[in-house]
Amino acid sequence: MEKRLFKSKKTVAGFCLLALFGALTACGSNESDKGKTAEGEKIDIVTTIAQIAEPISVIGGDRVNVQSLMGPGVDPHLYNATQGDIGKLEGGDVIFYSGLHLEANMVKVFEEIGKSKPVLAISDGIAEDRLLKDEGGATDPHVWFDIDLWKHALGAATEKLKEASPEDADYFESNKTKYFAELDALKQEATEKLAQIPQERRVLVTAHDAFGYFGRMLDIEVVGLQGLSTEAEIGLSDIEDTIGLLLEHRVPAVFVESSINPASINAVVEGAKKQGLDVKLGGELFSDAMGDAGSPEGTYAGMYRHNVETIYQALK
Repeated sequence: MEKRLFKSKKTVAGFCLLALFGALTACGSNESDKGKTAEGEKIDIVTTIAQIAEPISVIGGDRVNVQSLMGPGVDPHLYNATQGDIGKLEGGDVIFYSGLHLEANMVKVFEEIGKSKPVLAISDGIAEDRLLKDEGGATDPHVWFDIDLWKHALGAATEKLKEASPEDADYFESNKTKYFAELDALKQEATEKLAQIPQERRVLVTAHDAFGYFGRMLDIEVVGLQGLSTEAEIGLSDIEDTIGLLLEHRVPAVFVESSINPASINAVVEGAKKQGLDVKLGGELFSDAMGDAGSPEGTYAGMYRHNVETIYQALK
């Protein structure tokens, strides 16, 4: 049984990158000479999202410096690179971004930066038949919610690290093996926890369509008010359809996301109440961004565990 309901989205054409290209050209005149680090020198890694940065800091260990351009609460679908970001990218040895059109407004930047240093869209190597698509054929970029797919993506990033510092290849591989074992345990933990939710309550309603891979992996029907990208518009029909689904399944809770305006979800809650269903806000989930650095939710595993526990407590 297909467990995912997709919403239509508007095609958004064109990006305002002229000013950005001007900054890039100014910075790009100094080609990076850091393609290979000297012995004992750390590799400077720049990533877009923290879902890449934190795991790579674990895999890279004390051989790398990692910084993420996008922090807590930042929406990667709408993000535009700043002058400061261009400087960070130019100063990095290796650049990792997720790909699959997640960082849509930065693609041209990565193409330019890639002319002078290693740049990798870590999700782009995932087999096409493992990827979800919406009804318009757009690929779902939120692959970090399928732990196995994210291991594949992080594995590709690890291979790029080995190329940058071959003498550290065994060290990176050892760290990756240990970290992946922890992720396997996390997947088992999540599966066992959410299996306790009754079948009729296994409906996850969120602000935008970010949890498709999560739902597929953990056998939960997923409804996002907005499309795969937060650039998509939410219409009255989207809200009404979602309210109808809540009434049909008697869903007890819906969820807001840390990087998305909660207005649409609040409208669903109010609409359901007017029709006699008392739907509560089940809590805040992390979708396109993680929590604050230094907090449990500031790690990939901690973010994932938080989402699982929040969903379980609200729907059980």
